[in-house]
Amino acid sequence: MSAPLIDRVRERLAAERAALRPSIVAAAIRAESGGVLGDTEVLSSLRELQTELVGAGILEPLLCAPGTTDVLVTAPDAVFVDDGRGLRQTSVRFADEAAVRRLAQRLALRAGRRLDEAQPWVDGHLSSVGGGHPDGPLTVRVHAVLPPIAAAGTCLSLRVLRPATQDLDALVASGAIDAEADALLREIIASRLAFVVSGGTGAGNTTTHL
Repeated sequence: MSAPLIDRVRERLAAERAALRPSIVAAAIRAESGGVLGDTEVLSSLRELQTELVGAGILEPLLCAPGTTDVLVTAPDAVFVDDGRGLRQTSVRFADEAAVRRLAQRLALRAGRRLDEAQPWVDGHLSSVGGGHPDGPLTVRVHAVLPPIAAAGTCLSLRVLRPATQDLDALVASGAIDAEADALLREIIASRLAFVVSGGTGAGNTTTHL
């Protein structure tokens, strides 16, 4: 499916403001292609276009995989995932730099942010991502950077925010925090003092109940 056809279908769907049901998208593909595509080609184009219009696109299966904490894109052919076994490159590939940029801009828009030449970086949160995840829709933190800040091309980072599974009592019981540090931390919190929480990626900085 060519980029011009994708753009025409996207514009048609935006103008119609119809729900993105498969039948609606397929009809738009047929109309914008002049009716020359057969059923097999329409189905193939529908699957390709859904990655441009719905959810996290071709990154959705990575986000929905059990244990995924981070998905990173540093180039069209450099997509990485961390599922608790360290960061590793996947076989997922974008068609080109423009496809990465379109996804980054669409996710930014969903997060209520703008991402363009005037605002070439964005941080935001997405809810109800990854409808195919066994635990239900996910909350994802999105960070994206466009050129010229990202000199090699659009970079995209998606962090899956898991429900909190640890609290201070659990950390003390596991030996991660000793009794003296526990008492000090509780006193700081009770006194409503400012403090800094630091640690490695995925250590629970954000999700630990204090």
